[in-house]
Amino acid sequence: MQPITLYDIPSKLPGKYWSPNPAKIRFALSYKGLPFSVEWVEYPDIADFVKSIGGLPTSKRPDGADLYTLPVIKDPNTGVVVADSFLIAEYLEKTYPSKPVFPPNTKGIIDAIEPAFMAATYAMTKSPPMIIARTEEHLNSRGAEYFARTKPVAYGKQWEDLGSTRNEDWAQIKAGLDAVNGWYGKCDGKWLMGETFSYADIIVATRILWYKRVLDKEEWKELSTWNEGRWARLLADAEKECNVAL
Repeated sequence: MQPITLYDIPSKLPGKYWSPNPAKIRFALSYKGLPFSVEWVEYPDIADFVKSIGGLPTSKRPDGADLYTLPVIKDPNTGVVVADSFLIAEYLEKTYPSKPVFPPNTKGIIDAIEPAFMAATYAMTKSPPMIIARTEEHLNSRGAEYFARTKPVAYGKQWEDLGSTRNEDWAQIKAGLDAVNGWYGKCDGKWLMGETFSYADIIVATRILWYKRVLDKEEWKELSTWNEGRWARLLADAEKECNVAL
């Protein structure tokens, strides 16, 4: 089998990875034991690049323009290009069904996990502004410039004010993770499906991975103590389960 290409967004961090959406596919590919390589695309280049390889837009911008995002995969074994993390996961499941990440009859429930997680930890379509501000600190210059130019528009704030709600955002993240901790607490096992690992756990773990990568050392240390250490443990367990090489 030829390696699948995963297109991801780089940073200045060791290993370059940080974004939770491409990370979902990295985890899924690794869990399934599928060979893959990673190619890096800077934020300002994403739309033109995705169009150049035949990728489709994943949604619309507020002004009605097409929105192109990563992750995208290119599978040389089938000639297929797929965008959007959930659609990619569905494609991988259908094309390479060994070691499923969607247990039988769970795809609908799992599809609802991410908006529920987002709603709990901040808002349905946005991430906490402090996390966006922390992310910008680690991006390469072109990616950082893109963030500084586009993210304030999405949040209706000036860039210098984006991190100003740090305490409010931190409290909301904690309250949200408290709620998600309740989901796990109702399960007979360490995963959202009990003893069965699934894409639902990948969704949660990769969001925690993002936090770990961009928060400062003391912030991550504090988050790691929440809910009796569940989040650092969940991330470590998911990385082990997927045999993911980060």
